[in-house]
Amino acid sequence: MYTDKERCVRAVQSKDARFDGWFFTAVRTTGIYCRPSCPAVPPKVENMTFLPSAAACQQSGYRACKRCRPDTSPGSPEWNARADAVARAMRLIQDGVVDREGVPGLATRLGYSSRQVERQLNAELGAGPLALARAQRAQTARLLIETSGLPMGDIAFAAGFSSIRTFNDTVREVFALAPSELRTRAAGRGAAPGAGAGAGSAQVPGTISLRLPFRAPLTPDNLFGHLAATAVPGVEEWRAGAYRRTLRLPYGTGVVALTPRPDHIGCKLALTDLRDLTIAISRCRRLLDLDADPEAVDEQLSADPLLAPLVAKAPGRRVPRTVDAEEFAVRAVLGQQVSTAAARTHAARLVRALGEPVADPDPEGGLTHLFPTSQALAGMDPESLAMPRSRRTTFTTLVSALADGSLPLGIDSDWEAARARLGALPGFGPWTTEIIAMRALGDPDAFIPADLGIRRAAKGLGLPSTPAALTARAAHWRPWRAYAVQYLWATEDHAINVLPV
Repeated sequence: MYTDKERCVRAVQSKDARFDGWFFTAVRTTGIYCRPSCPAVPPKVENMTFLPSAAACQQSGYRACKRCRPDTSPGSPEWNARADAVARAMRLIQDGVVDREGVPGLATRLGYSSRQVERQLNAELGAGPLALARAQRAQTARLLIETSGLPMGDIAFAAGFSSIRTFNDTVREVFALAPSELRTRAAGRGAAPGAGAGAGSAQVPGTISLRLPFRAPLTPDNLFGHLAATAVPGVEEWRAGAYRRTLRLPYGTGVVALTPRPDHIGCKLALTDLRDLTIAISRCRRLLDLDADPEAVDEQLSADPLLAPLVAKAPGRRVPRTVDAEEFAVRAVLGQQVSTAAARTHAARLVRALGEPVADPDPEGGLTHLFPTSQALAGMDPESLAMPRSRRTTFTTLVSALADGSLPLGIDSDWEAARARLGALPGFGPWTTEIIAMRALGDPDAFIPADLGIRRAAKGLGLPSTPAALTARAAHWRPWRAYAVQYLWATEDHAINVLPV
């Protein structure tokens, strides 16, 4: 995108928010960089240069615009729509892997050398993994400075900086303000930063309230309806207009409440360790598919005359995903050939027996446990599982493979390799494999033509209803077939399609 100068100029001059996160505008005469929708008067074309990431802008010596706050743009949708090494690297960097394991750790997870990873990221993003991680640390630091009363020293280490001096230098360089000046500016705005990732204030230690931006449009019905209807008691709940759940994070645990709003998602995080803030935000965005490009998805699906009315009626449907790929894989097996209510009951039993207890920060909340780890599940007595023997074998084989690492599932998974490994397990047919690819791995083209709800919806719309014929028709929906599934499911009268009251 950023190499198409004419298209970028048009986006900047029209202040088109659809391109926020796709590229950044660096202005040579002022030394600042902006998002395409910056409300300031657009600079002269000859003074604009376009870069693919905030990190590339910062590495080139540009500082963030104080009006449009480009570091708070929704993330590039490319990283969720691709499964190549660069996309997998970006997902891992967003999940804090470079801060925790360094560039060698990132390279090991990707199966490349550190030099190869550096070369690929620089070629596509104009910055290497350290610069990309630094830009993310700066954004986390700004968020904590503006939305909490934490001392600056605590913020420095919570954001991932190795020293207070590095923290101070980075904040000054990126935002052209000292940390204390950033906090003063936020207080002058009523402690409610405007558009972007952060708004609100911490009310108790370890609690942060913020705003998660997204590209409009977004239809929340099936997104939150699905999460609420399938919520596992003790781990998830719908309360007071928000989806709440517990989080297992690298440094501790957390509880998040996500509330749909017209122009953002309200997010309230209670963390036992603030170093997990960046990772928690990244996982919540992934859960709600907030970095999707609904314009591209809906344009492609609307080209089919039988899908077009569904898209026009509720544009911007997202794919409900997960915060933990291994957890979702287990729950997919528990849900094989049973009702939603039965699947929740099975999962709740496991949670009570093997889940790690947590404290709910809301005195009236019902969250009590983390979902059990694969190691805990692998150590349980299979005879205690109230399910048919064949599905019990599927379950025990899955959790054993997850526990011993022979089945790696996560944001860095190669989608086709993961499909092959899942398909080799007993009891894993196309439906289970594809639902995991769709919701746990994040493949936007995952498709489940044999699903009963999909077949009923297809028949009602006049689409082919046999799996083979529907798959052939769906070739025109690629690479967004997972989104087509959401539109087809939404035609049914089911709790997953209704935003809870």
